[in-house]
Amino acid sequence: MADMLPLQAPTLAGAAFPAASGPRATLLRQIALAVAGSLLLVLAAKVKVPFWPVPMTLQTMAVLGIGAACGSRLGAATVALYIAYGLAGLPVFTNTPPVAAGPLYLVGPTGGFLVGFVMAAVIAGWAAARDASLVRLVGGLVAAEAALMLLGFAWLAIGAQMAAGTTGVGFAKAFAYGVQPFLLGDLVKLALVACLARAGWSLLQRRG
Repeated sequence: MADMLPLQAPTLAGAAFPAASGPRATLLRQIALAVAGSLLLVLAAKVKVPFWPVPMTLQTMAVLGIGAACGSRLGAATVALYIAYGLAGLPVFTNTPPVAAGPLYLVGPTGGFLVGFVMAAVIAGWAAARDASLVRLVGGLVAAEAALMLLGFAWLAIGAQMAAGTTGVGFAKAFAYGVQPFLLGDLVKLALVACLARAGWSLLQRRG
């Protein structure tokens, strides 16, 4: 019976790393997972994989994976912690350097995508909960990707503060440069997260 207790957790991380009894132990586990996940995001932002039509980072995959593994609340908190590093001036974002990190980074071209990361983690966490069906998992991850892209696209089109002093680049350019080149790579990463989430739950069930 005791061996089965970890599988009662609603998230992969909760099942894989069950905390000892007590709220303090649970809090410490959540803090450790958030810090580890945020550092994984830093690494993912800096890794570029050759792909067509543009090289891709592993950041979207990390965001979806963190949400899927940690659940909506802890996943969102982990992504928010990562963004906080950048707001504090640490060079954790993909374009830092040469672009300077700090609060002003969020009003730049990629600010909407960073905010979208939080929303994507929330939706992915819901999609990959324990006992979620394949339809819910895949549909939820697609919805997470769509939310991320929509927020990033809208901000780039109408709100982003550009280096030339203009605001936004318009809808056509925002789609052509901020969305379309990344769709194929993000779909590949989405499929990998779905496979890993299903495999993770299967492995834990066999272990239990």
